[in-house]
Amino acid sequence: MVEWIGGIIRRELVSLRKEVEAYPSDADLWRPVPGISNSGGTLALHLAGNLRHFIGGVLGGSGYRRDRDAEFATRDLSRADLVREIDDAIAAIDATFTGLTDAVLPDDYPEKVANVRLKTGDFLMHLGSHLAYHLGQIDYHRRMATGSNVTVGTVSPTRLASAVPAE
Repeated sequence: MVEWIGGIIRRELVSLRKEVEAYPSDADLWRPVPGISNSGGTLALHLAGNLRHFIGGVLGGSGYRRDRDAEFATRDLSRADLVREIDDAIAAIDATFTGLTDAVLPDDYPEKVANVRLKTGDFLMHLGSHLAYHLGQIDYHRRMATGSNVTVGTVSPTRLASAVPAE
């Protein structure tokens, strides 16, 4: 189960990288869109910091501590800078999930989250859902900010680890 959860989170982070790279310009990442409070750039920073902290830092022991306020306050990073942040999150996911086993899933997650205690398995599933939720928001932000209808194949089942061509 841990392998599957890690695989889905990794797939979504690779999709996040593709979404960021699909913005035609750095400025488009940060372009305000009426009715939307967070830009694609803000959400990308938030996701990378969130996963690096909760998975890499807490479960993986990387020592990473997030600055959530900075995730929402930083503006005008380049696409290349955001891709580096995403790649760092992918590296943290890979390093952490390599050392996890299914035995951790029923255990209490080592930190309180939003003032509650959670089981590690529940929280890992939440983190994957949270990532997918914001990934969809980034896709819509990119399309609205740029007027593009181009898709990058976000959450494609063909990119699952078990995908093989059908006969």
